[in-house]
Amino acid sequence: MIRVVIVDDQRLVRTGLVMVVESEDDMRVVGQAADGIEALDLLATTPADVVLMDVRMPRMDGVEATRRLVERGDAARVLVLTTFDLDEHAFAALKAGASGFLLKDASAEDVLAAIRTVHAGDAVLAPTTTRRLIAHVARDLPGPRTGPDPLARLTEREREILVEIATGESNAEIARRLYVSEATVKTHVGRVLAKLGLRDRVQAAVLAYETGLVRPGQ
Repeated sequence: MIRVVIVDDQRLVRTGLVMVVESEDDMRVVGQAADGIEALDLLATTPADVVLMDVRMPRMDGVEATRRLVERGDAARVLVLTTFDLDEHAFAALKAGASGFLLKDASAEDVLAAIRTVHAGDAVLAPTTTRRLIAHVARDLPGPRTGPDPLARLTEREREILVEIATGESNAEIARRLYVSEATVKTHVGRVLAKLGLRDRVQAAVLAYETGLVRPGQ
């Protein structure tokens, strides 16, 4: 059973999402909150697997709430809800540790698929969206980090895979470009995430830009 918490300051939105989630036999809503503060309090006592988190809320927004959840080691994975496809707040939430984002006008089928995908340990962010989102906010990214190279543990092939991830390629697209099987790509992606201590390919894409391995427009 997938335990879901819904966080949104609009009661109508929460009600709609509850109806969508509760319609499925393999998931249930275990709590609701109207802002980030309520969400943190709720999740401190209520075990959950996936949090549907509105990005813009009063008192504490979804970005800060996501950051605090990740910092305290909460096991729940966060799916950010946003009104706009290219939203700097959504990107900030991804940097904070969210596993992807959904538009609020997404279909019920897309919402349910996203919940299951995130619960399975993958990220919800289409390759084309990765490219457009990062390009849109690239001017706000910090310059390459100084000090020890966090990518030093990667092999040349793994660095190559990370570049492909950061530019928004799917496993199938990477396989075609590198002339290897999709299963091989999946293995390499798993090793990259494990070596870098990252939860998913969204965080891998962010790190690739932050370290200067990939630059906007590349």
